[in-house]
Amino acid sequence: MRTLLSVLAIAVEVTMILTLVGVSYGTLDSTKERARGVGADVVVRPPNSQVMSALSSSPFSEKYIPLLLQQPHVVLATGTVIQGIGGFDSITGLDFPAFNKMSGGFTYASGADPANDDDMIVDEYYARQKHLQIGSKVTLANHQWTISGIFTGGKLTRIGVKLNVLQELIGTPGHLTQIYVKLDDPKYAQQVVDNLQAALHDDQIYTMDALTSLLSINNVAMLKDFIWVVIAVAVIVGFIVVFMAMYTAVLERTREIGIIKAVGGSSGLVLSILLRETLLLALLGTIVGIVLTYGAQEAMKYYPGNLVQETVYLWWPITCAIAVAGAMLGAVVPAIKAVQQDVTEALSYE
Repeated sequence: MRTLLSVLAIAVEVTMILTLVGVSYGTLDSTKERARGVGADVVVRPPNSQVMSALSSSPFSEKYIPLLLQQPHVVLATGTVIQGIGGFDSITGLDFPAFNKMSGGFTYASGADPANDDDMIVDEYYARQKHLQIGSKVTLANHQWTISGIFTGGKLTRIGVKLNVLQELIGTPGHLTQIYVKLDDPKYAQQVVDNLQAALHDDQIYTMDALTSLLSINNVAMLKDFIWVVIAVAVIVGFIVVFMAMYTAVLERTREIGIIKAVGGSSGLVLSILLRETLLLALLGTIVGIVLTYGAQEAMKYYPGNLVQETVYLWWPITCAIAVAGAMLGAVVPAIKAVQQDVTEALSYE
């Protein structure tokens, strides 16, 4: 039972780390995929905005669109409005004709683009979470919507409505949250960015490649630090559990250790027995933890939030090394106690 609990504790440690890393990478990669799915080459964002910010305000005037269309190599520009609805979810207002021309339009599993002002489209992931289907009624942003389309993911947003409707609903008619620009040739993207930066000054203007490259763990405020805090907590948990398990094992095997030494077994042999057992516990715990991560990944599909978990194979050996290191540290003190035991006292131990 003690061995089983030790393995499970290490497995939980591994699952904590892999789940957090998987959600971090999955959410960022999903955001990158949706951004690239727009088909734009340049993105214009508000001043001082964070890469992963919700962008719930609408600072741009629609008058920016004609200005952008006058720039060399620009063939299409369209804006969106984004309204946060709690957690990681948001509604995106779209000019569907312009957006469809830029991106090729959404691919629908069922239904179609909004035809009426109260129509809303959602991706399959969100529809599955909320148990929605065509014709379902849903209240978001203090407004009741009717689901007109369910589309496959990977393009800009999870929830979309008509641009002018959302503008009126949040009180920002004629204003946009961000603007997407398509060029006649993507190779001119940096040149267009430089020209726009000189004209618009304070606005944040990126090529799509530059913007998506910023969507990494290192560039998201405090995410990397948070991951290391969770890893530290997980290592401490593994250390304590293994320490208690191995310390108890040494006490129970005091007489056995005395016999090994009495028949000529060296301190190195005793040490290797305990450390090999600890290594086995860590490896078994890692394997069980990886299996449990797949269970967490499946459960995440039904979590009511805009989170995606992916399998990050690169972190499997890293997490295994962390689990083994924590377990070995926990076995050090019990192993030293075992090595230092006096043979006579050990043989007389009851």
